[in-house]
Amino acid sequence: MDIHHLKAYVASHDNFEIRVITHSGSRFYQVEVEDLEGKRDLLTRVGKPMLFRALDDVYLELKRAGIHRAYLVQHVPQDEVIGRDAHYHDPLTSRVPLAF
Repeated sequence: MDIHHLKAYVASHDNFEIRVITHSGSRFYQVEVEDLEGKRDLLTRVGKPMLFRALDDVYLELKRAGIHRAYLVQHVPQDEVIGRDAHYHDPLTSRVPLAF
């Protein structure tokens, strides 16, 4: 989902979730939008996923789109290392609420 599409989506929908996703050991953040039906889209620019180097950059971009709340989700690869299945797309219970 391009940032311009996100602005239009925010203006016309009221029930969606924004997730700021980071992976353990990574310095980058991605933004994912999930709608009521469970469809997920990454925030993109020119067809490529947007990567942010700092949470402040994420906040600025989301504020421009009219969003002031999101959830921070960190994926930790230790589950894969010890033989457990990675639960990247299961309901996320370890989300941290963000307000900016």
